[in-house]
Amino acid sequence: MSKAIIIMGSKGDLDWSKKISESLKKFGIESIMRIASAHKVPLKCYHIIKEYETENVVFITVAGRSNALSGFTDFQTHCPVIACPPYSEKFGGTDIYSSLRMPSGVAPMVITEAENAGLAVAKIFGLTDEKIRKKILDYQNKMKESLDKDDREIQNS
Repeated sequence: MSKAIIIMGSKGDLDWSKKISESLKKFGIESIMRIASAHKVPLKCYHIIKEYETENVVFITVAGRSNALSGFTDFQTHCPVIACPPYSEKFGGTDIYSSLRMPSGVAPMVITEAENAGLAVAKIFGLTDEKIRKKILDYQNKMKESLDKDDREIQNS
């Protein structure tokens, strides 16, 4: 079964993580949520990564401010890591730079929308899982149909 492990830096990230989890459900992907700060409890974070990586999962990290969690997670595993930091108005949104600027050899993907993080995980699993691939295509077709409908409506108004 395809599984995503959502690691949050703190419980304050729970609402954002729930949005990601809901997106994953649309594609039939199970998610497990854990809390482990790379700054405060790096050994716990490391053990969580090692606990799940043998299952060939995708990790999603949810941390704002100074996002060490995404880089730390990425370098500790061979599995894909997606950083999905919650958006913050503080500092004019510049917190995002701590997710974007990584040292050499550290390459988490960054996606800033919760729903799109779920879609990205689905596309990774969809490479080898036909059921998930079909759900992605259905999702994309529904979006196309909605745009076509909207276009017809404005043409007829």
